[in-house]
Amino acid sequence: MSTLHAPAPATAPATAAPVLAPLRIGPHVSPTPVVLAPMAGITNSAFRTLCREHGEGFYVSEMVTSRALVERTPESMRLVTFEPHERPRSLQLYGVDPVTVAAAVRMVVEEDLADHVDLNFGCPVPKVTRKGGGAALPWKAGLFRSIVRGAVREASRGGLPLTVKMRKGVDDDHLTYLDAGRAAEQEGAAAVALHGRTASQHYSGQADWDAIARLKETVTSIPVLGNGDVWSADDALEMVRRTGCDGVVVGRGCLGRPWLFADLQAAFAGRPERHRPGLAVVAATIRRHAELLVEHYGDELRGCRDIRKHVAWYFKGYTVGGDLRSRLGLVDSLAALDELLAGMDLSQPYPGAPAEGPRGRAGSPQERVALPEGWLDDRELTGAALENVRQAELSVSGG
Repeated sequence: MSTLHAPAPATAPATAAPVLAPLRIGPHVSPTPVVLAPMAGITNSAFRTLCREHGEGFYVSEMVTSRALVERTPESMRLVTFEPHERPRSLQLYGVDPVTVAAAVRMVVEEDLADHVDLNFGCPVPKVTRKGGGAALPWKAGLFRSIVRGAVREASRGGLPLTVKMRKGVDDDHLTYLDAGRAAEQEGAAAVALHGRTASQHYSGQADWDAIARLKETVTSIPVLGNGDVWSADDALEMVRRTGCDGVVVGRGCLGRPWLFADLQAAFAGRPERHRPGLAVVAATIRRHAELLVEHYGDELRGCRDIRKHVAWYFKGYTVGGDLRSRLGLVDSLAALDELLAGMDLSQPYPGAPAEGPRGRAGSPQERVALPEGWLDDRELTGAALENVRQAELSVSGG
């Protein structure tokens, strides 16, 4: 565990009791029922390591395209690289063709690339949905079932659990999550996770936690995980209280706040302590993150370029001048980063509410989700739509 967050009391209060049972995904168990959501360009091994240093959970890789993995593209092979200390190794795959997805899972098993495979059916990005992938795919019920069935079959040969992450549906008029949840359960998925938004919402508006509750009522034999608007440990507790879900998936809430996993660990253990870092701790954490990125890429300039996008998230709510923020956004070496951090007023305490709440881009609701022509005409995959999904994997990289 990192020393960057406040240590737990030597003796927890006598009344402290776990809020939920440990989260079990196949043979893997986490005492803290929390999953780090895959985020393109974010959840590389450096960020996963940083989060693990703060708390327990399942830490999932960036999304990898099944076809790219099977074809062993350099980027896909980089994305499936885990550090020796990462256990279990959780890998998310994206795919639209049952044969290709099954082949990718077979490769994971045969080459021991991961310990747990998650399938992405939740991506709302137009370049994915316009070819029938991501959050659009469960509308084609037979295709969804075929992909899950083949992936579970291949994963089970190596004893790997296969999980499914999805959204409510395409839009409010084309919801799929209950049908998809039942199908995933019937086909042998080890757990299902629901982001309580539709593809048309993107990340805007408010997540529908009631939908998570309905899925939990529908899917009864495997864990149901809730995702959406978990910005704090108390949000996570409230989601569990309102939905009955078996654990939470955290995405944007941990951007610039890896210590959220320490808060979640305490909260689910029934302890009251929460991490409220002053600027000195934030500075030490971003420095640690940059160091891990440099190690991850084996290239100091590339690692420092990567840390730039995290600057605004880390310093949200803290008094850091615009000029200094701009210079941090151009940092090109660890020495330069050290110099800039040393010039801050590191005595600043935690600013409270300004550092809390939503972070990351929410985007705007889409009037119309980008879909293949005629995609919503029926629930089965026929005609031109079949060719559309086959083409989807050709143009979607591991992001």
